Parts: sequence; C-alpha cells; structure tokens
Amino acid sequence: MRFRHKFKILWIGVGLLIAGSFYFSAGLFEDQTDPVAKKLGETLEARFMVAKMVEDKVQAHDWSSSLEAEVDGDIEKFNVKWTLDENLQKYADSIFKSYKPDYGAVFLFDATNGRVLALSSFEKGKPTSKSLALRATYPAASIFKVITATAAVDQAGLKPGHTIRFNGGNYTLYRKNVMSDQINRWTRTVTLKDAFSKSLNTAFGRLALEKLEPEVINEYANRFMFNQDLATDFPVEKSIALVPSEKNYELTQVASGFNKFNRLSPVAGAMIASAIVNNGRVVVPYLVDQITDFEDKVIYSGETLEKGQIMAEESASKMRTLMEETVLSGTSRKSFRSLVRSKKFREVQMGGKTGHLTGDNPKGRTDWFVGYAFDEDKKLAVAAITVNEKYWTIKSSQVAQMLFKRYFEPVIAQRTAASEAREQKGRP
Repeated sequence: MRFRHKFKILWIGVGLLIAGSFYFSAGLFEDQTDPVAKKLGETLEARFMVAKMVEDKVQAHDWSSSLEAEVDGDIEKFNVKWTLDENLQKYADSIFKSYKPDYGAVFLFDATNGRVLALSSFEKGKPTSKSLALRATYPAASIFKVITATAAVDQAGLKPGHTIRFNGGNYTLYRKNVMSDQINRWTRTVTLKDAFSKSLNTAFGRLALEKLEPEVINEYANRFMFNQDLATDFPVEKSIALVPSEKNYELTQVASGFNKFNRLSPVAGAMIASAIVNNGRVVVPYLVDQITDFEDKVIYSGETLEKGQIMAEESASKMRTLMEETVLSGTSRKSFRSLVRSKKFREVQMGGKTGHLTGDNPKGRTDWFVGYAFDEDKKLAVAAITVNEKYWTIKSSQVAQMLFKRYFEPVIAQRTAASEAREQKGRP
C-alpha cells in the first residue's frame, strides 16, 4: 500500500535508531537477522510513525475518529480508534473541571497490556495547545525515591525493615546533617519502609551514601525510563535524571528527590508504577487501537510491547510493601482512607508514592502521585499531578484514588452479582 510504503521509507531510520537505543541493554539488536529483533524493530517503527500522525490530535485531546495525514505530498483521510475507556476519560476530565487546580494532568493505563485508559490535562488560565500529561517539565521530586529504594532492595539486597540512622529534620536536607555519619543522642532511626512511606529526605540521603554507589543509582534511573525515548505511539517528552559520579551532597539530593533539575513526565511516572505492580516487568503504553484507511482497510493495529524485566520479582514484592504503606499510613493515607477501609474494596491492593516540590514550568507547587491498584486479574498504573501557585483545590493522590474507585466499582459489582447468582442457583 502506498501509505505504508511511504511512511516506511520516512521512519525506518528513526524507528531503528530509537529502538536500538531503547533495547540496547537487552542485546536484542545485536543480531538483526533474529526474528524477535526484526519483529521488535517493525513494531517500534510503526509506533513512531503513528506518534507523528496523531501528534496534533493527542496534544489537543481530540479523541474524534477522523484523522488526516500527509502521504506523498497529499492530505489523505483515515479513521482512528483509541484505546481510551470512555467512562474513565470523561470522569478524569470532570475531576479537573470540578476542582479547577491551576494545572492538572493524569495518565492511567492497563499495566498488563499497555492500553491507555485515561489521559487528561487541565489549565485554569488560558489553555495551551500542548497536553500537560505529555510534558517532562516537572521536577521528579520524591518520586525519585522509588528509584533509590528499588536500587537498595534489588542491588544492595535490603529489606523493608532495614534500619537507617540519620540526624536532622525529616524533610529539609541540610548538608551538615545528611553528610554526617556521627551517632549521638540526637540521632534517630527509621526503617526503609517508614522512610519511604513518610518520604524522609535525610534518611534517603544517608541510605544513598551508605548502601549505594552513584553508578548504581544512575543505572536504575535508566532502567526506570529516565534519559530515553519511551517507544509510545503518541508524543512524550523525555524524562531526565542527572546523577553525580561521586558520593557527595548532590547525590543525597538526587537520591531523595530534593532537587529541581531531574524531570519526569506523567507517562514515565505511570510506567514506574507499572514496573512495581508487574513484578519488575515494564510494559510500554499505547493509545492507538487501530487506524484504517478510506477503504476501511487496517493499516495499523496497536499491540502490547514489553521493555523487559528491570528488577527481580522478589524486589518488586518488597517495593509493593513500601508503596502500600504509603497509602495505609504514609503521605497519601488521608486520600486513600475511605477506600482502604471499605469492605467492598478489600480485595483491591493499592500502593503509591507522593512527591512535592516547587517547579518553574509551570510555576507553582508541584504535587505528584504515582501508584497502582490491582486485584486478582486487573492491574492499573497511574500518575497524577497538580500544580498550584497559591491554594490547593485537590491533591494528586485524591485524583488517583477517585479513578481507582471509578474503575473497580463496576468490576466488583459484577463479580458480586455473579457470585450471588451462583449461590442462588445452588439453593434447593
């Protein structure tokens, strides 16, 4: 087909270049005759082609089915089918319209197969043409603690109960405190689980100095999608992590997320959560379910794409212990209290990580929540962000909790009805 041939020529160089970078660590492109590598290259090539085609529509959150693209110098019309869950998408949009934060964005996808279920963006002032959900201009803040903690449990072999000694306050990272290993009457101890769930910066700074090498933190940052293109079929800015090469004060800032130069997109944030809930396996999100031409012939079909295993399954289990504690007794406990205590949701396990830091693009106090929710056969991964200049209207953790509830309520209701029907059928 003319369309396929044209775009194959245009994008094969770009697709294979990015694919080679994306999967270099797995060695999948060492042998270009390998059928797995060939299939992967074709998939990535198609994804980047489609990302270019749908860029304007996705940035504008235009989820209509009509699509126009230039082919051989002519504008041709196509039809596009999105993966979005209509109910969740409308609900995500309504949350921001109701609470009206200065800025807000949320990205929710199915962690088992990569299908994007909701992608929403809101600006209280004059909206721009760029979706906030696809930008990587926000400070990663304490979300980076997920990377540090994963390195600690996966590479250093630490357990959630590992004890950290530290001096000074919980959140303000003073050089004289975090760089000191002296033990005195003011020294406090905290477990890794509590340091994570309560987001204690000084404790995480000490953890990095005592148990991790800079190159290890850098390696795990790259495993968690920093400093690389994501191979999505929609446009996403690259998240950036700069890790110093020496054990110094700057390393403690990076490890605890107490810096403004490491940046994260909501898409990459949700992928971080997906790795934890998927036992260390990363699935790349996709937004386009199908594209057909004017003759109703399928020219593109979305499919699951795995990046690979980035941590041991046991390590992912330890990380879920840390993230679960965050919603039970940590920094997002208030947002999740009603859901956690609900008998209806007792089979849904949830976890997450919050982050707070003042950013400059957009300006204001950035509030993060990255997390997951799962039951016996459903897994969701989410990243929500709100930015406010003065006053809070809604926390990002509340946005995530509301979406989890919206998704699982009908699932639970259906299962309950089916169970009651079976019981009724079995009665004499």
